[in-house]
Amino acid sequence: MQAVVLVGGEGTRLRPLTLSTPKQMLPIVEQPMIERVLGQLARHGVDEAVLSLGYLPDAFMHAYPGGTAAGVRLSYAVEPEPLDTAGAVRFAARHAGVRSTFVVVNGDVLTDMDLGALVDFHRRQGAEGTIALHPVEDPSRFGVVPTDADGRVTAFVEKPPRGEEPTNLINAGTYVLEPTVLDRIDGTRRVSIEREVFPAMAREGVLFARADTAYWLDTGTPEAYLAAHWDLLEGRRPGPPVAGARDVARHVWVLGAPMVEGEVRPPALVGDGARIAPGAAVERAVVGAGCLVEEGALVTGSVLLPGVHVGRGARVEGSVVGPGAVLGEGCDVGPVSVLGAGAKVAPGTRLQGARIPA
Repeated sequence: MQAVVLVGGEGTRLRPLTLSTPKQMLPIVEQPMIERVLGQLARHGVDEAVLSLGYLPDAFMHAYPGGTAAGVRLSYAVEPEPLDTAGAVRFAARHAGVRSTFVVVNGDVLTDMDLGALVDFHRRQGAEGTIALHPVEDPSRFGVVPTDADGRVTAFVEKPPRGEEPTNLINAGTYVLEPTVLDRIDGTRRVSIEREVFPAMAREGVLFARADTAYWLDTGTPEAYLAAHWDLLEGRRPGPPVAGARDVARHVWVLGAPMVEGEVRPPALVGDGARIAPGAAVERAVVGAGCLVEEGALVTGSVLLPGVHVGRGARVEGSVVGPGAVLGEGCDVGPVSVLGAGAKVAPGTRLQGARIPA
């Protein structure tokens, strides 16, 4: 089965990390997010995916020069200009020569939903399109999708006012579509699948939806990006957090050969070649490959991407620190800060909710 994976967004809420790296290429516990998305597709029978690209497309092509990732054959469709969601699906599917039932997923959504069950439901209902749904506490931030008893979508309400939502079941960003849907999309302008295509299909009675309560997370904010790591480290998603990780204590994972001389409290992962110096402490954190956490430093509730240097006596709490960043001695980086690749924080600096580019 073929899939279209939407990865063209700029990831503005995760800047400055995404100024140099597409959001879907950021690691989730030492593995690029896109590989986790593709791996989930592969487990449910998808063997070919076209990446719908717009922002920093070369990053994906350079990462996978052999044209495969996570067991899925890849092709690339680079939008000549932003086409919105439906336009991107049409452009990518035409580029890949889609001729039969196909899947569409958002490349920044992590989920364990049963994609095979969604496809089976789609076929049983004779649907032209089927949307995966997920229950949430606050549906006002999403597209809300009420259905009848047969799963036929009765409306498609994009981001309704809080308190006026007809259901708590939201569009989970995974679709099963027939190629005829592509003919519904105007190829001469930007077209939203959520605001134009799906509402029209719902009015015609050809759009269905199926709810799934499996794990689901939109990783678009710093808080959600951090949560994706804790969900793996704390076992809310099954299996080791990343291939090759060893659980050396309960929920204390290591990759390769780190040097751990300080204290590591669960849940945590320390990557290959990283060093936790004597007197340093790490808790509820990912310390990426090649990082150095110096004596007396504390890293808590944070993700350090590869090559970060945390100076003596520094504190990093509830933050994401980009690759190669340097945090000076005694600095205090508080929640929820995001530091870009190669960022430098002067000794003694105090930050909270900061965005620090390179």
